[in-house]
Amino acid sequence: MCTVTYIPHKDKIFLTSNRDEKHSRADAIAPMAYEFSTGKIFFPKDAQANGTWIALHENGNAMVLLNGGFQKHEPVYPYRKSRGLIFLDVMDSEWMLDKYKVISLENIESFTLVMYRDGELYECRWDGKQKYIAEKDITVQHIWSSVTLYDDETIAKRKQWFEQFLQKNAAPEMDDIFHFHHFGGEGDEINDIRMNRDGFLYTVSITGIELDSEKAFLKYIDLKNEQSYASSFNFSSSPIR
Repeated sequence: MCTVTYIPHKDKIFLTSNRDEKHSRADAIAPMAYEFSTGKIFFPKDAQANGTWIALHENGNAMVLLNGGFQKHEPVYPYRKSRGLIFLDVMDSEWMLDKYKVISLENIESFTLVMYRDGELYECRWDGKQKYIAEKDITVQHIWSSVTLYDDETIAKRKQWFEQFLQKNAAPEMDDIFHFHHFGGEGDEINDIRMNRDGFLYTVSITGIELDSEKAFLKYIDLKNEQSYASSFNFSSSPIR
């Protein structure tokens, strides 16, 4: 997995993720709030490993996971801990970037984290040996595609689809963004935004987070079981800085 987009619009931002998984993997548990040491964290749970790939903290911080760092790699099992659980370790913090800088990633498979808090957006990559941190421009749109599933040519093509979508949707709302995550592409199931590789590996869900300075809205569509979930709430306090 997966495909992630970041779209700012006026006083809010949209962070949306397509989860691509093997058909054999256990169905995820719909998003709900879980208590952690720093407060409540809302996320869909991977029923197989108990981690997650996208989450929203009650303090207004949000983060998304993609498998892989900079290039496709060959897994070397066993790993010390799943990436989805490492994700939650990082998320359970006042500011994910600070936690990422100090957490041990020894014997953890490579991954990419997209981190957002009020006024800041970071891309953090772990290539299995070294951590990399890049601050991203919060005023422009971004798309990420997992390097474990898509080669450079396909990633560039998907970026073009995203740019074409934005040209036609200058002020997109969540429904517009979900439409792109559902139907974006050119009819190639292998590499479309909602992908399907012979029913063995495919997009199992779409999750979207809409944030402004005071409240959040989370929408989740389970494509595998044709179910949906939505919830909105006010932050417990101002986003932590």
